[in-house]
Amino acid sequence: MESPLKYFAELADPRVERTREHILQEILFITVAAVLCGAESWNEIESYGKVKQSWLKEFLRLPGGIPSHDTLNRVFSALDPEQLEACFLSWVREAAQLTAGEVVSIDGKAIRGSRQAGKKQIVHLVSAWANANNLVLAQRKVDDKSNEITAIPKLLQALELSGTVVTIDAIGCQRSIARQIADKKADYILALKENQGHLLEEVKDSFQMLPAEAIDEEIDCGHGRVEKRTCSVIGDLSLVEKASAWTGLQSLVRIKAERFLKATGEIEQETRYYISSLKPDATRLNHAIRQHWGIENSLHWILDVAFHEDQSRKRAGHAAQNFSLINRIALNLLKHDRSTKLGIRSKRLIAGWDNNYLFKLLRN
Repeated sequence: MESPLKYFAELADPRVERTREHILQEILFITVAAVLCGAESWNEIESYGKVKQSWLKEFLRLPGGIPSHDTLNRVFSALDPEQLEACFLSWVREAAQLTAGEVVSIDGKAIRGSRQAGKKQIVHLVSAWANANNLVLAQRKVDDKSNEITAIPKLLQALELSGTVVTIDAIGCQRSIARQIADKKADYILALKENQGHLLEEVKDSFQMLPAEAIDEEIDCGHGRVEKRTCSVIGDLSLVEKASAWTGLQSLVRIKAERFLKATGEIEQETRYYISSLKPDATRLNHAIRQHWGIENSLHWILDVAFHEDQSRKRAGHAAQNFSLINRIALNLLKHDRSTKLGIRSKRLIAGWDNNYLFKLLRN
């Protein structure tokens, strides 16, 4: 994977020129390097820079030395997040080639520690995750006093999706979003819940009154449970009153999940419904819907467990949103390192111990 740092060379510096003691690109380099090594706060990034200053001076100018934690906070609070995300997107477009049929999952995540005292708003981000490439493609912030419905179209607009299958939770089950995905020459699988109550009832009725055209079963064992997922698919849309309003709609999907918990012997059952522009191929749909959870397991869970993103207290200006992007840069670099099969936490430890390994991550 190519280094992201050169893609940030044109990033506008928000500081007054006469007050700049540190080069913006060098601040970004030090921050990414520190996060790769496990730093999570401005103080930790400053401490990392001071400990590694002699090594950093081998390829950085450092005219003002190592930036202080206050300087880091001011810079990342002031940086334009849209510009930073555009640089990130340019890097990912060059670094990743989405394969035909690849599942691109879109889902939101709140950074709970970003809530300021006396205020209800927290930073909420919507991310796109490429399952086969195993990387973050892009992110967008949900506007204050809004929800993911407004952020998802902006995220889709920024992505190259031709030939992929886009999966979105129920909040993204909107006709305009389905049309936008189709216009991108991609397919969609959209979860159905009560926000589309009339359509949900029509889909349920279809499975009660019409025979399934195809059925597929998957069985997974692990994490102390055995799960069987049965995917049934109908291509007959005659009971969906406004089927033509959903661009490209071809399939109604029902997933019945049954989980046996080994520790307690309990059995849990759940039924979920979806609509899709894919043909009624139960095997493909079952696999693609299962892949949607990759964004939870491979992105959101790791950001919280390995990067402790949910505990972050960065609240000034755009700091929380911008630092979340630094975390995603680090995660992409770590996941695409093929030199070791160690987990994310172990790779970060090695990066902190071994300058050569860290430099390899940064230059890949």
